[in-house]
Amino acid sequence: MKSEPSVFSLDDLAAKAQQTYHWEGVRNYQARNMLRDAMKVGDLAFFYHSNCAEPAIVGIMEIVKAGYPDFYAFDAESVYFDPKSNPENPRWFMVDVKFVQKLSVPLPLKMLKQQPELADLALVRRGNRLSLMPVSAAQWQFILKLAADFA
Repeated sequence: MKSEPSVFSLDDLAAKAQQTYHWEGVRNYQARNMLRDAMKVGDLAFFYHSNCAEPAIVGIMEIVKAGYPDFYAFDAESVYFDPKSNPENPRWFMVDVKFVQKLSVPLPLKMLKQQPELADLALVRRGNRLSLMPVSAAQWQFILKLAADFA
């Protein structure tokens, strides 16, 4: 799950009450479908800092509330407002995430791209701009091993 650290960082999540917050503002239908249909309570996700000096996986979080309507879409004062979305027919969804851990060393995108084991990871493929991307079990374990090796 990607976020710009200037907007919402892993440290911001860690500073929230109960280290938990909602992952709102996703406005892409493919990503929305993952939030709504695929993410389940107990799933783990990497927290990735994007659009910064050194994009990198920086931590791990847990899904603590499965997909539900993104209430910011109904708020005309919100930057995430969508007049075509309403509580009876929500267009956008979010999940709640909880801080699990900060990696001792960030895993930069540049380094991830150099790993043959991650060649099929959506994050390293050209042109992939989704804010959420699936990670296979094998990729997850490899990334955790990288993090341990560089700690």
